[in-house]
Amino acid sequence: MSVPGESAGASEQGSLLYVRCFLFIPSQHYTASKICKFYALTTLLWAGCLSDLDDVDKALKYLEDSRILTYQYGIPTSLQKTGQQWDFPNAWAPLQDLVIRATVDSQVVEGSMKFSQIYCHGELLRQVQMAKLYQDDKQFVDMPLSSAPDQVLRHFRELAQTHNLSIPRQELQMFVQEHFRAVGQELQPWTPEDWRDSPQFLQKILDPRLRAWAGQLHQLWKKLGKKVKPEVFSHPEQFSLIYSRHPFIVPGGRFVEFYYWDSYWVMEGLLLSEMPETVKGMLQNFLDLVQTYGHVPNGARVYYLQRSQPPLLTLMMDRYVAHTNDTTFLRDHIETLASELDFWTKNRSISVSSGGKSYILNHYEVPYGGPRPESYSKDAELAATLLEGNRDTLLAELKASAESGWDFSSRWLVGGPNPSSLSSIRTSKLVPVDLNAFLCQAEGLMSNFYSRLGNDSEAAKYRNLRAERMAALKDVLWDEDKGVWFDYDLENEKKNLEFYPSNFAPLWAGCFSDPDDVDKALKYLEDSRILTYQYGIPTSLQKTGQQWDFPNAWAPLQDLVIRGLAKSPSAKAQEVAFQLAQNWIRTNFDVYSKKSAMYEKYDISNGGQPGGGGEYEVQEGFGWTNGVALMLLDRYGDRLSSGAQTALLAPHCLAAALLLSLLPQ
Repeated sequence: MSVPGESAGASEQGSLLYVRCFLFIPSQHYTASKICKFYALTTLLWAGCLSDLDDVDKALKYLEDSRILTYQYGIPTSLQKTGQQWDFPNAWAPLQDLVIRATVDSQVVEGSMKFSQIYCHGELLRQVQMAKLYQDDKQFVDMPLSSAPDQVLRHFRELAQTHNLSIPRQELQMFVQEHFRAVGQELQPWTPEDWRDSPQFLQKILDPRLRAWAGQLHQLWKKLGKKVKPEVFSHPEQFSLIYSRHPFIVPGGRFVEFYYWDSYWVMEGLLLSEMPETVKGMLQNFLDLVQTYGHVPNGARVYYLQRSQPPLLTLMMDRYVAHTNDTTFLRDHIETLASELDFWTKNRSISVSSGGKSYILNHYEVPYGGPRPESYSKDAELAATLLEGNRDTLLAELKASAESGWDFSSRWLVGGPNPSSLSSIRTSKLVPVDLNAFLCQAEGLMSNFYSRLGNDSEAAKYRNLRAERMAALKDVLWDEDKGVWFDYDLENEKKNLEFYPSNFAPLWAGCFSDPDDVDKALKYLEDSRILTYQYGIPTSLQKTGQQWDFPNAWAPLQDLVIRGLAKSPSAKAQEVAFQLAQNWIRTNFDVYSKKSAMYEKYDISNGGQPGGGGEYEVQEGFGWTNGVALMLLDRYGDRLSSGAQTALLAPHCLAAALLLSLLPQ
C-alpha cells in the first residue's frame, strides 16, 4: 500500500473501502423491477456497484439461499430450465468469473458493509441516535472507532440479544464509551505554510478599524486549518472521515471537516490572503473525491456520500487559475472537471416544457430513503408523523434539501400540502435558479478552459451547452412581469414567485443575454422592499423557524446579489451593490466587536446578531462568512466605513445616494 501523500494510494484506498458505483435506484425498486435474479446480483457484487449497502447484505444472503454450492461441476447460468443456452443447465466461463471474484472480494464488500452499518445505516445507528445520547446527532457519527468494525457490531448484537433487541440508554452509553473515541481525534491543527502576515489587500482598506478587523479575519485561517492524521489513511474503517491528502480550511464549530460549496467562498478569501498553495491543495482534495466517487460529496464524511452540494468545483478551478496562471494543473485535471459535470447531467437532469419546447435543466435529487445519519433522530421523528408509505419519500427529499445547501427553507416547502411543515418538503420537485446558474457558468468556463488548452471540439460542446441552458433560464425561469428569475415547480407547472436571493444567481453567474435584465432585477429588488433591511439581505420573507428563511441572512447569498449588481454597467445598480455591501460589513463588524467571533449566519431583524433556527445552534468560525467579508473589504475598501451613520442608510438616504450617483461628474 502506498504511503499518505501518494495519489495512487489515496485512490486505491477509496476504491477498496467505499462503494464507487452509484446506481441511483432506490432500494425498494430492486424487487419491484424484478432485478433480484441470481446473475444480476452476482454481476453487481462483482463490479462493486451496489450503492445501498443494505442491498449488498441482501445479495450475499440471496446467493447463499440459492444453493449454488450444491452444484459440483460449475455454477449454472440461471436456475430456469428454458432450453435456451444462457439458462440452466449450461455454465459459461465468464459467469464463473463473476461469482468467483465476487466471492473472493466478499471480505472487502463485507468490511465496507460492516463499516456502513455503524456510520450510515443499520440498527446500531438507529438505537444510539434515537436514544439521544448527545445533543447533536452529528457528534456520534463523527466519533472514531476504538475497535474494529466487526468487533463493534458483534458486541452490539450480543448486547441487543441480552436486552430483547432494545438496549437501555445507560447500556448504550457504556457501549459507545467502550468502542468509540472523542470527536476530532482524527484531525490535527494546521497552520498553512503559505500564510503571511500582511497581504496586500489590507492596504486598500482606508478605515483603520476595518483594516484591523480584516487583519484579524486573515488570522482566522490559521485557526480553521486542519490536517488529517495518517491513521485515517492506514485504518480508514475506523473513521467516518474520508482521508484527504492535503490540509484544508474548515467552516468551524461543529463542522470540523470540509464542505463542498462552503469551500468556494473560503477559497475566494484565501486567494485574497495570498494563499494559493492552500487553495491548490483543497482543490486537489475535491478532484480526488471525483476520481474516487464520481462526484463531490456534500462533505468529507462517508455518511455524505449519497449526496453532493451546489456544483462549484469548476468555478473554484477558475479562481485558482486566474490567480496563478497554473495551466499545467488545469490541463492535468480538466477531464476530472468534466466528469463532475457529467454526474449532474446523468443523475440530476430533468426535462421541462415551456412554450411548446422541451429544455433540459437540473434539480436536486437524492433517490435514497433513510434518515440522514448526522440528523437521524430528527428525521426519524418527522417521518413517524406520516403514513409508512410516504416516509421514504420524505427522507429522500430531506437529503435532496441537504444537497441544495439550503437545509431547510420555505423554498422547498412551497406548493406542498402544508407549506408551514417540514413534512411537506419537496425539493426534487423544483428546478432551482441558482443550481442552473452555477452549471451555466461552469459550462462557459469549461468552454474557455478547453479553448485555452487547444481543444476546439470540446470548447464548442460546452459553448453549446451553455447557450442551451441560457435559453432555458430565459424561457422557463425568467418572469417578465416581475423582472427576475424564479424556481420552477415541476408538479404544479408554475414558477415559485417568492423572494429568495437565489433569484439573482444568473446575474452573479453572467448567464443572461439582455442587458436590460439587470435594471429589471434591480426594480424587483426595490419592489420587494429588500433595500429597507439595513443589516443584510434576508434569505426569504417567510418566517418559518427554518435557518434558511427570515430573519436569517447568509454570506454567500449576500455575494450572489451584491456581485450580480456590481458587474452591471448601471451606475444605479453599482451603488445599490455598494450599499448592500456596507450593510453586511457593518453587521459582521458590529457582531465581531461585541463577541470576537464570526458566525455562519446572522439575524437581521433586530440590529444584527448571530442567527438562529434550524437543527443546531449557530456556529462560530466561520469559513465562508470570513471569505465574503474579505471579498467585500477588498472590492470596496476605499469606501466602506465602520461608522453607523454611513453604514446604515435609511431607505430615503439610499434613494438620495442613488440619485446623486446618476448626476454628471
